Amino acid sequence: MSQSPIPPTDTVPEREARLIAHLVGAGYRRAEPPILQPASIFLDLSGEDIRGRIFLTSDASGNELCLRPEYTIPVCRAYLASAEAGKAAAFSYLGPVFRARMGAAPEFRQAGLESFGRTDREAADAEILTLSLEAASADGRQLAVRMGDTGLFNALLDALALPTAWLRRIRRGHMRGQSLAAILAEPGNGQSTADHSGVLAALEGVDKQGARALVQDLLTIAGISAVGGRSASEIAERFLEQAAMKTDTGIGEDRRAVLEQFTAISGDPDNASVKLRALAKSAKLDIGAALDSFDARSGFIAARGLDVSKIAFSASFGRNLDYYTGFVFEARDAASPEGRPLVGGGRYDRLLRTLGSTSDIPAVGAAIWCDRLFDAGA
Repeated sequence: MSQSPIPPTDTVPEREARLIAHLVGAGYRRAEPPILQPASIFLDLSGEDIRGRIFLTSDASGNELCLRPEYTIPVCRAYLASAEAGKAAAFSYLGPVFRARMGAAPEFRQAGLESFGRTDREAADAEILTLSLEAASADGRQLAVRMGDTGLFNALLDALALPTAWLRRIRRGHMRGQSLAAILAEPGNGQSTADHSGVLAALEGVDKQGARALVQDLLTIAGISAVGGRSASEIAERFLEQAAMKTDTGIGEDRRAVLEQFTAISGDPDNASVKLRALAKSAKLDIGAALDSFDARSGFIAARGLDVSKIAFSASFGRNLDYYTGFVFEARDAASPEGRPLVGGGRYDRLLRTLGSTSDIPAVGAAIWCDRLFDAGA
């Protein structure tokens, strides 16, 4: 991708205007969802990690609201409330978001783009990746791109036929960026030995939504709003794990070895694909469809002018948000590859059903942190 450097005298507002104009010009019309959003959506979908970082208030009826901490969920909600819900639609955005951040202002500006309803998923992934990188590198900045594939990882877990509790535990750990060794470590470290056998028996085999409802009911009956700072959802997750671990002996050495080999795979996407296919063949794993999708995406990325050999794929890479279901990526300043991401995004096909759609809707998007990109010579 060739870029025309922005003159260094341009102000931040001028650079922002140029950025959003690039996205709008690519067919992503600008959206501006309300700043006030229902708090429960973010607490349920973004995990406990965000609980202490959002700004809460309430309306006249006592409904809990928050200042929007990001744009993806608000744009999804606006899309579902529109006449375009379920159809192909593309949106861009640029404006303030609000999160408590250590050593940084709680109000900052975020840009990005979201694509809904496209069934050509691999082409849509490539478009989101390349457009967001073009917008973020329009001043000549060189970006280092890291990519993962949550969908491919989940296909591997399904092919391994892991016990439900281990599936839940490994998926959550992968999403949080934990190493496989940490994920598979035996429970311990002074955890409570209280007898919860009745609750564990009731939760065994229950789905996540049902478990959350049961634990919330139990906590309400007991007059408890939270335990140790954990939400009812997190407590339900922990109980579900304990219920299954009571009778489960582990994932087995063979499956552990495959997981270790898979998560160790890295390199550019084409090179990684060769390694992934070799592992699938040797371990007799039925993940061919996921690998075909992986290769198709690489082809579309290359077709859009991005050098695939410059992308760093890691099979262990995941972004710390619960709703990603497929392709994920982050981009950092190539001059400071250990710095904070300037761009990040991925595919989240199941999120819109969670927000009220009657079925899954293909969706992929990316966010650009304007304060990191433009402010203070970032």
